[in-house]
Amino acid sequence: MHTFILAFLVSVLVTLLIVRYQHLHEHLSGDHDNDGVQKFHQGSIPRIGGVGIALGMIAVAVMLYVLRPAVAESFALLLLASTPAFFGGLVEDFTKRVGVLPRLLLTMLAALLGFWLLGALLSRSDVELVDAFLAISGMGLLITAMTVAGVANAVNIIDGFNGLASMVSVMILGAMGYVAYVLGDHLLWNVCIASVGAILGFFVWNYPRGLIFLGDGGAYLIGFLIGEVSVLLVARHAEVSPWFPLLLVIYPVFETLFSIYRRKVLQGVSPGRPDGLHLHTLIFRRLVRWATGDLGHLRTRQNSATSPYLWLLCSASVFPALLFWRNTEALMACIVGFMALYVWLYWRIVRFRTPKLMVKRERLNGGAGAVRNGPRPGSQKPEE
Repeated sequence: MHTFILAFLVSVLVTLLIVRYQHLHEHLSGDHDNDGVQKFHQGSIPRIGGVGIALGMIAVAVMLYVLRPAVAESFALLLLASTPAFFGGLVEDFTKRVGVLPRLLLTMLAALLGFWLLGALLSRSDVELVDAFLAISGMGLLITAMTVAGVANAVNIIDGFNGLASMVSVMILGAMGYVAYVLGDHLLWNVCIASVGAILGFFVWNYPRGLIFLGDGGAYLIGFLIGEVSVLLVARHAEVSPWFPLLLVIYPVFETLFSIYRRKVLQGVSPGRPDGLHLHTLIFRRLVRWATGDLGHLRTRQNSATSPYLWLLCSASVFPALLFWRNTEALMACIVGFMALYVWLYWRIVRFRTPKLMVKRERLNGGAGAVRNGPRPGSQKPEE
């Protein structure tokens, strides 16, 4: 528990300092674009929340050298492996000039370092044909690098609203940490619990007021840690089904794959091009903003009202994963079920047939009549 507390305290204090003195660095770190298709905030907000998370993890590494030297070295090596992914995203946060492909390549490099330093390699899937493919020389390493980079990019994809990517990541890492604890894996348990503490330290200032954003550096750092822990958990413990971490990350991963299919196949545009048709964006526009009206002065509160819908969706994969982390067949069935749920939900919302359970009329202005008395979501198409 001391790893959680230290990571949380360092992260929350560093993030506070970044927010408090943003006037000194906002010309470099601020997100000034309020008009993009994926922008749902007001004003200039610093987007370097990953700095506090990284420093929280480093503080834990230093402490472990005193309290648990046997764990400290591997913990530090994992953080060392993460540096290409983190700094690639951080440079993008400051310069806004690092494309998706360079960030993916840097994250793949980080995964290769994870293999070199810690032996993190995907060598089994519990599917005979796939395992035969992984056994081909070099294929396992290539798939490992692509998988870790894909997970990191998926976390970045869902980082669109206050508290969304951070809380989803807390849920995923918390589940992995539980299994690592049950298995007695002190390294992975400490990595997970420290990551949860550091992310929650950022979360305090990000949700609900949106005083700071995770940024690409933070998203790629968290995504790399999730991907690398997933690989190590399966590589180090034969009891863990390879489909356990896949079910845990299925929400951000399927969001990414579905978006690629939607853009490339259905729309005929580049998958790397930003758009406003992600599931979280539709929920904001067709549930939250529709129910409350387009209240520009309350956009931050509308932003934060979106994330709990996606936390609930993510829990639909996390809880089954915890129940069946040893059972490959059950995990496969849950993955198929989640993908079906996602497509059904997306189809209903995009066609203005939102399930009634998701419709909630909120007063975001303290009872000042912010909720309009027009048609509620799911009844008919509004003007957008």
